[in-house]
Amino acid sequence: MLIKRREFLKISSLATASLLMPNFLKAMTFDEALEPNQKILVVLQFTGGNDGLNTIIPTRNDIYFKERNKIAIQDSLRLNDETGINPALSYFKELHDNGELSVLNNVGYPNPDKSHFRSMDIWHSASKSDEYLETGWLGRFLDEECYKCDHPTQALEVDDMLSLALKGENNKAFAFKDPKRLYQTSQEKYFKSLYDHHHDDETVSYLYQTLGSTINNADYIFEKSKAKKTEQIYPNSQLGKDFKTVSSLIKSDINTRVYYLSIGSFDTHVNQNERQQKLFGDINEAVKSFVADMKSNGLFDNILLMTFSEFGRRVAQNASNGTDHGTANQMFFISGGLKKKGLLNPLPDLTNLNEGDLIYTEDFRKVYATVLKNWLKADSSKVLGWKNGIYDFI
Repeated sequence: MLIKRREFLKISSLATASLLMPNFLKAMTFDEALEPNQKILVVLQFTGGNDGLNTIIPTRNDIYFKERNKIAIQDSLRLNDETGINPALSYFKELHDNGELSVLNNVGYPNPDKSHFRSMDIWHSASKSDEYLETGWLGRFLDEECYKCDHPTQALEVDDMLSLALKGENNKAFAFKDPKRLYQTSQEKYFKSLYDHHHDDETVSYLYQTLGSTINNADYIFEKSKAKKTEQIYPNSQLGKDFKTVSSLIKSDINTRVYYLSIGSFDTHVNQNERQQKLFGDINEAVKSFVADMKSNGLFDNILLMTFSEFGRRVAQNASNGTDHGTANQMFFISGGLKKKGLLNPLPDLTNLNEGDLIYTEDFRKVYATVLKNWLKADSSKVLGWKNGIYDFI
């Protein structure tokens, strides 16, 4: 059977998705919804290394303004007497004032790596800087939950490829960009014929079987995504569309505990303020619509939206009105169920730097342990091997 190039590209895309998590697809045949008041985690990744100092601004710190004489944020929105937030994140300011936002400053890890790829792997896998793991923290969460459940605890990534964070040893999340596009592709006559295709080669046969599982369940994902129409208007940005997809699935009876999204690139070596303002504007409006949607459906107390970036930027600006790769950064937590609100800890100490870089004070693995134990009710020590305590803001 000859395969045309267009058909090959489509089958490759579906095959990639299906091979990532055949167990997930089998689990989706169960008609079992989340329990009432089940907690849901939504992770938003700021890809490229967001500049934290121009996100949460030390408004009375002379060092900040001296080191950034051209790119310092002069018109930040006041959070307290010494701190402001980037004006492009005006809705985050509103969430802060409503007690629906927490900010953990100066988050990082020992011996930080300034490579995008390596640092992102460290954040995804929750490894040490000199440790290389092939599984992610949320993937291992799936492994742990599936061990004691009749079916896997499920996770979805709104993207074409699955991130390391969601890959476990035995279970993996399922990645797709658009439920409708996945469904339409799966319904084409060419792919339907794969149901009856057999091959003597074991590897090829497995490929067709797992691809068939994807096709068999694509309609399920699509039906769940449109089960409950939203009256909420979302921005037409890609992130807005992604949040709308997540919202539609949360409001359905699909059994999904974790959703994963990303936006970028925040690699602002040149003309930082313009790029960061555009990205923050997209984030601000998408999150505003998502939170409004969750509130109108009585779900906001059970949703935790968490943001992170693989590293921050250097304290001093560069010659191109940008910033270069740095170290520590802040994380945002948005929910109606926060126990502690606002700024959870002090801003970075700009008088105590390591060759121009921030010195972290909060380990990101402690954050993960907190989310796993307090929000997802998982055994964080088994998932992370972390036994150094947790926070109490959720």
